[in-house]
Amino acid sequence: MEVFGYRKLVAYQKAKEIVRRTYKLLKKFPTEERYAMCDQLRRASVSITSNIAEGVNRFSVKDKAHFVEVAYGSLMEVSSQFEIAEDLGYVTSEERLSMDQLIEEDARLLSGLLNSYKSSEAKQ
Repeated sequence: MEVFGYRKLVAYQKAKEIVRRTYKLLKKFPTEERYAMCDQLRRASVSITSNIAEGVNRFSVKDKAHFVEVAYGSLMEVSSQFEIAEDLGYVTSEERLSMDQLIEEDARLLSGLLNSYKSSEAKQ
């Protein structure tokens, strides 16, 4: 097993882009959101990459699948919060749509990864 194999996954690379873009957009948020929505968006976006990395390096297929599911949940949390941020005027519609596109790409990749784990589990 390659310890840093998760770094090669396109799903992980996309998730890192989500983190970078999230941090960039958070600079536009009002200071009163620093300890509320900003912290939550930071944690959720970093959670995507963290759970991919942790899951890939688990030994059981069931654990691998679980961590991909958690990463997917964090991805949806980021999506939801950027939708609210748009409603509140913290990001533009274009910025949210651009983030949604990246989130959709990563969602497809995570779904594919999850399906591959589940199909390998079924073969065991």
